[in-house]
Amino acid sequence: MTAAALKPGALAGIKVLELGTLIAGPFCARMLAEFGADVIKVEAPDGGDPIRQWRILKDGTSLWWSVQSRNKKSITLNMKDERGRAIARQLALEADIIIENYRPGVLEKWGIGYEAIKALNPAAIMVRLSGFGQTGPMKDQPGFGAIGESMGGLRYVSGHADRPPVRVGVSIGDSVAALHGVIGAMMALRHRDATGGRVSGEGQMVDVALYEAVFNLMESLVPEFDHAGVVRERTGGALPGIVPSNTYTTGDGENIVIAGNGDAIFKRLMLAMGRIDMAGDAQLARNDGRVPRSAEIDDAIAAWCATHTIDSALATLKAADVPAGKIYSVRDMMSDPQFLAREMFEQHHFSDGTPVKLPAITPKLSATPGRTRWLGPALGQHTDEVLAGLGYDAEEIAALRQAQVL
Repeated sequence: MTAAALKPGALAGIKVLELGTLIAGPFCARMLAEFGADVIKVEAPDGGDPIRQWRILKDGTSLWWSVQSRNKKSITLNMKDERGRAIARQLALEADIIIENYRPGVLEKWGIGYEAIKALNPAAIMVRLSGFGQTGPMKDQPGFGAIGESMGGLRYVSGHADRPPVRVGVSIGDSVAALHGVIGAMMALRHRDATGGRVSGEGQMVDVALYEAVFNLMESLVPEFDHAGVVRERTGGALPGIVPSNTYTTGDGENIVIAGNGDAIFKRLMLAMGRIDMAGDAQLARNDGRVPRSAEIDDAIAAWCATHTIDSALATLKAADVPAGKIYSVRDMMSDPQFLAREMFEQHHFSDGTPVKLPAITPKLSATPGRTRWLGPALGQHTDEVLAGLGYDAEEIAALRQAQVL
């Protein structure tokens, strides 16, 4: 481990309270924890975050959990009990950043909404992730990532024109919302510190709606429709209006992405394919001339790819300086020289000694890089430690546990 990796993280000293489950809020808090923030995750005593049981399990706990909750401290609180809510309020008032992804109004019902916390700690920052935001006619409706992806425009443009829209194979809507939460938290933290810091600075609420986070990725959809009346449609693997940029299948059944859409790149691609006729065609010299003939160009590239293996196609295109790449599975990633050179996998061990690789932390910071201090914790693993930090003694903690508050 390098000297930089042993230094305190960029967010060392920042206290974060995570209230919520599953993906958007926890992923937001995960990134802060990866860069050194002290993240306390509140879970229900009766099973905790449902993601603990999602997808592939080891000894009853999701492998996903080891990543999604790394570096976090897990405490259990029964939020249906006022004593549990009182502890959560204490933690909220001590936190620099509170991250929550309940339906709007739930925290207010518990007495730990933003206005209630702000009244006691004006420097508090609360990141609120929900399906539709804290205002508007849909704010009280349940919002999942799939709905945000659909309403925000991503699903409409994903897939082939002659088939229904498809989803991306990961929870992209939730994850994009989480990243917006991280960005918002960092901007709010910068403002708080510039206006007086933890003691007298100005905190604020960061309101992230899943559908708006997805909508923020939609490039030129709005001006294209407003100015030109154009509704962008599904185009399969192609990049609409930019030719050629598509996915093709090689002779050995692999899939390759070729981006020959720059004018000079297109000419190099055609020459590499032996299509001197297309390389010298004046109409195809510019993108606006290629767009009307995109099917012809794609057919030519597809025919060429079908006569090559993935390795020979990539070698030829690399020699011609044409951007191209194999579509990777995780198996490809874990043996790829670029992934390995960038140390994109970390070796860890479960508590029973079983080895496991996790994805490395990104982005890479040169002075204060993130690191994995521990894997996702057992349910309530840090309850006693956190409550002791609030001033509870062993007898009080035992009584709360006996009363099923913990």
